[in-house]
Amino acid sequence: MALSDEWQEVKYKEVFEQETRGLERRLAADPSCKAEDLEAILKNLYIMEGADIGGRGTLQDITIAATIAAYERFIDNLKAK
Repeated sequence: MALSDEWQEVKYKEVFEQETRGLERRLAADPSCKAEDLEAILKNLYIMEGADIGGRGTLQDITIAATIAAYERFIDNLKAK
């Protein structure tokens, strides 16, 4: 990977980890939170991802991709329990 592209991977991992920690905190703080609640948020994230009419730019694309990936993995893990 070129040095100039390294920031993208670093940012993706950073956002993914932040979102995962946030979801873990939410689940711990709100026992009524269910996978279905998180799936509704994920659905809206998919809409946001596809609504790039004006062009978000690389940073926002990375942020939304990492957020979606964190939600997908967290929901899968939650359902597996």
